[in-house]
Amino acid sequence: MSRVRTLMGVTAGAVGAVAVGAAAEVYRRQRIIARRGAGDQIELGSLRSSPLTVVADDGVPLHVEVDEATGESEQASERPGRRRKGKQGAGPAPTVVFVHGYALNLDCWHFQRAGYRGLVRTVFYDQRSHGRSGRSSLGNATIDQLAHDLKRILDEVVPDGPIVLVGHSMGGMTIIAFAEHYPELFGERVIGTALISTTAGGLNPSKILFPMVPFSLGGQVTNRVVSTLARGHRAVDGMRRIGKGIALVTTDKFAFGDAVPASYVEFVDSMLSATSFEVVAEFFPSFRGLDKFHVVQALGSVPTAIMCGTGDRITSIGHSRKLHSLIPGSTLLECENAGHMAIIERHDQINAELDQLIAAATAVGSR
Repeated sequence: MSRVRTLMGVTAGAVGAVAVGAAAEVYRRQRIIARRGAGDQIELGSLRSSPLTVVADDGVPLHVEVDEATGESEQASERPGRRRKGKQGAGPAPTVVFVHGYALNLDCWHFQRAGYRGLVRTVFYDQRSHGRSGRSSLGNATIDQLAHDLKRILDEVVPDGPIVLVGHSMGGMTIIAFAEHYPELFGERVIGTALISTTAGGLNPSKILFPMVPFSLGGQVTNRVVSTLARGHRAVDGMRRIGKGIALVTTDKFAFGDAVPASYVEFVDSMLSATSFEVVAEFFPSFRGLDKFHVVQALGSVPTAIMCGTGDRITSIGHSRKLHSLIPGSTLLECENAGHMAIIERHDQINAELDQLIAAATAVGSR
């Protein structure tokens, strides 16, 4: 009889633990649902937190902002990267690190930042030569160097605890290069990845330039042509300002698929316009030579979500489908008719997929 009581007690305890864990997950999801649409209620690009500076290995200062989860003391929030326990029945709460794309800055994550603000510890930063970060030397304006920058930021801002990496466009390429250089971190520190509107190679480089210049350079753009334009980058930047109407139409065509609010187009165009064509030209050769499909299988060791708009004119849906076929266990979200800036155009869909990724990664990480 005593054995029966003991067994019943253990069973009841296990059921209770599962119930508590389930309740915690329901509570977390309720909070996330309640935050849907928050980004449209906040001025685009206005979300900020106290800036940090992380110095890259070649001395370039990188602008970083961290949004802490609520309910933590100010003292704790001043200590970047401490390990935090999740709700009972779940693994340690991850830090989600967002890596932005070419000619943009950390503000492009406006809707993701608004959706997760206070709910999850999140890290945003400007890639070298972009936004508020320092200028790179020409030799270090490469995807591989961006991967080393990401490692430096993780070392400084997320020195322990699980991590989910989220990359858009060039940010996704950064994560793929990061996996090539630091494969030992996947499964150990990195417990999940999201690759949005990106690729590991096979790009038509001329497509990348279309949203950033107010005129077409033709289908066969060469490094020599871009280099020539870079030497007169002030004139190119001036032409973009003078031809702002044309630039805005070009941004609308190549950044979005369906009709979106004018504020979205103006927001993206402002980030593109703020990026000097000299910077655009410096990174351009990295896209022409990018070929890292041979390393993406390593991402199959953690939950990986791939997302792309079917109307993406820059990194077409075929790139995402190829990544999905090469990464074991990955998921693929195809946002119907959405363009390259799906993180803005289809932010509700993207955030919902990120919800699933974070939940899956945390569950795996707790085993």
